[in-house]
This record gives sequence, C-alpha cells and structure tokens, in this order.
Amino acid sequence: MTDPEQFKRDLRLYLQDARDAFLWKLEGLSEYDVRRPLTPTGTNLLGLVKHVTGAEGFYLGTVFGRPVDAPALWIAGDAEPNADLWATPDESRAEITGRYRRVWAHSDATVEAFGLDAMGVLPGEDGPALSLHRVLVHLVAETQRHAGHADVVRELIDGATGLRRGSDDMAPGDEAWWRRHRERVESAAREAGGHTAG
Repeated sequence: MTDPEQFKRDLRLYLQDARDAFLWKLEGLSEYDVRRPLTPTGTNLLGLVKHVTGAEGFYLGTVFGRPVDAPALWIAGDAEPNADLWATPDESRAEITGRYRRVWAHSDATVEAFGLDAMGVLPGEDGPALSLHRVLVHLVAETQRHAGHADVVRELIDGATGLRRGSDDMAPGDEAWWRRHRERVESAAREAGGHTAG
C-alpha cells in the first residue's frame, strides 16, 4: 500500500495542477472575456474560479472547523442560485484570484495539519462525517472537472488550449491543420448520424 503521506502529496499535486490551470486560463484576457457567459447556462472563466474557491473554503475550511473567507456555495443553501458561478461588476479579477490563492493556502494548511483519516463534519443538523481523504479526492475531481470546463471556455474565447502555457499536450498543427481536423471530425459525425454533407 502507498505511504499515506505520499498519497496526500499526490492528491495535493493534482489539486495544485488544476489550480494553476485556472489562473493560466485567465491570463491575457479582457475583463469582458473572463466574465463572458459562453454556454446557455452561463459558464464563464471568472465564475469557475469563484466557484472552486468556495468549494475549497467549504470542504477544507468549514468542514474541518477552520472557516475561511470564501464565496458561499449556492448548492449548500448559503447563497442565491448560481451566486458562486459568476462575478458581479464590483468584484474585480484581482479580488477573486487573490481570494483563491488565500483560500488554497488555507486549504493546504488544513491538509498539512490533519492525517488522511481525520474526520470533518458537513454543517447541518445531521451532517455526515467525512474523512480528509474523501474530501481531497472530491476536491481533486471537482477542481479538475471545472478546469476542463475552463479549457473549453478559453478555447471558445481565443483558441488558447493546453494544460498550461507552453504545454505540448495538444497535437501539433497550425490553424489550417486544425480546421481540416475539425472538418474531418464533422464529416465522420455526419456519416455516422446518417446526415448528408451540406
């Protein structure tokens, strides 16, 4: 079996990779572009950062008796629906990203202070107990999931892709190559779906 401390370090590494990706996805974009809703449900880059900040603050703060200043999660009944998934005009990018960094430092201190078998409790009358191990696995999955959303949103804004700046995790190709690739994928979808070209 893996050493618990090594396992904890591995979970923190994957969590930190997603955190860093979020901040990279904001780089070089205008205030409008980081806030712009690009799906019918309003998904936007700065809102995703705000949401994962709230999730970390809740799970690695409140649940372990270490409250931290973080956006309230609407899903926990602490705010109006979707309040943690978009930025109001008076919330600056610097404020939201600065809070994210402060909350993740607080989260890291929680992880450092407790063993993986330490138990926290979800708020509420009959809140279940959760181990730090389970909370970390949940947050890695949650943060990576939303980092994937950020990947797609950023690509829709300006075509930027990859896990981080300078990353080579995308197939090589210029704009023309990618256009041909997309056309090939579209053609395959039409053929499989019984649609004629046109």
